[in-house]
Amino acid sequence: MKNVLKINFGKRRKLTSVLGLTLDGSRLEGVVLRRTNGSLQLRQTFCVALSLDPLTAAPELVGREIRNHLDAAGVRERHCVVGVPLKWALTAHTELPPLPEVDAASLLQLEAERGFPSDITTLRLADSRCPLAAGKQHVTLAGIPNAQLAALEQVLVASKLKPVSFSLGLTALQPPGREAAKGVLALAIGESQVGLQITGGGVAALRALEGAIVDEAGRRELHTDLVAREARITLGQLPAELRDAVKHIRIFGPRELAQQLADEMELRFEPMGLKVELVSAYAPDEFGAQLPPEAPVSTAFSLAARLLMGETPVFEFLPPKPSALQQLVARYSSGRLRSAGAVAAGVVVLVGGLFLFQQVQLIVLRSQWSAMSARVQELDGLQQEIRQYRPWFDDSFRSLTILRQLTLAFPEDGSVTAKAVEIRNGNTVTCTGTAQDNGALLRTLNQLRTADGVTDVKLQQIRGKSPMQFSFDIHYGNGGGSEN
Repeated sequence: MKNVLKINFGKRRKLTSVLGLTLDGSRLEGVVLRRTNGSLQLRQTFCVALSLDPLTAAPELVGREIRNHLDAAGVRERHCVVGVPLKWALTAHTELPPLPEVDAASLLQLEAERGFPSDITTLRLADSRCPLAAGKQHVTLAGIPNAQLAALEQVLVASKLKPVSFSLGLTALQPPGREAAKGVLALAIGESQVGLQITGGGVAALRALEGAIVDEAGRRELHTDLVAREARITLGQLPAELRDAVKHIRIFGPRELAQQLADEMELRFEPMGLKVELVSAYAPDEFGAQLPPEAPVSTAFSLAARLLMGETPVFEFLPPKPSALQQLVARYSSGRLRSAGAVAAGVVVLVGGLFLFQQVQLIVLRSQWSAMSARVQELDGLQQEIRQYRPWFDDSFRSLTILRQLTLAFPEDGSVTAKAVEIRNGNTVTCTGTAQDNGALLRTLNQLRTADGVTDVKLQQIRGKSPMQFSFDIHYGNGGGSEN
């Protein structure tokens, strides 16, 4: 589920500056950070109270109010990372056995459907996993209604901001991925609630303790006993190995209220072996960069710093942005346009396939020609030499063939003899001679008419009776020899 539901931040363009925003009740806190040569520079900070609720008021009005506060603080940065209120998040827990990732995602989908009180299609889901013994995992599922995220995104767009991440501020204050974060119960004091998070290689528990802070006569009062009781209950609901691994309690928030809560937690949990720490400054290696000396410990600063240093949020709730092509397809993917588009796509694929087949055939033929071109050129040269030095006369011996046919037609007893034979153009033959009588001459002419290749036998002249002189013409074959 994590691979499907989270945005791939590795492909996103790295930012060098960003505006970190956190929304907690009506309070909007922000910082502008810039990353330069391995150090983080703090440009602007502000904390204001909004008069309009981003979830119920018109997005244009809320966006205009936020824009006015940003202009008053001198903020010009447009890219922002937003810490959404923890009370927006619905959570559920399950235990995941050793499974392939595909099967694990399907199982988590089923557990989400069973664990959340609303349809999961209306939620933007994410998860965090804590390793357990025997390859098992304790999974915390978190979901925020899509309607709330959409309303917040509209407000930010109306305020001329470009959100690059929606996350939870408490997970940025106390990230679970580091070795030092294993076995930590973190408490963050907000405007009207206290955020509770338990980490153990991942987020093991996540809660917003409503009613822990009340406003009495314009002064905020913290019910430390309620926070301690809920923390004990939450620890008791964890698997034993995660519960026993919790050794530290870290408290974030305003100094006075944080100290009250720290005193209460020490009384309740130090006898159990838990060490309570009041966080008033970042560790030098907290973000892997040099920090400004005036860096405030806040969710807005932590969100912005971790984004600039390339850390992936534990829970990412920013809806994925469809590409321009996907938007175009979604806009025109109905009715006749969809059918026409499918037909056009089919035609394009078919034509493209034909061109591809043609190109493949051309490549094959070019390859074959390259293999034989040298031999073809050699043979062409030999043919040229043969044509240059071949004999000028006809090599079919056409004249001899004609004479042979005439010889075979004449009788062997000498009753018909030839005196002269003239061959013109290789196919027209004129023969003159003598014959003892007319019958012998006619038999000779009939013999010629039946001979192979002889056509058009014509008797031209007869003189005398016995002996008689004659002259006839014959046509042999199609003619056209090369002799003279």
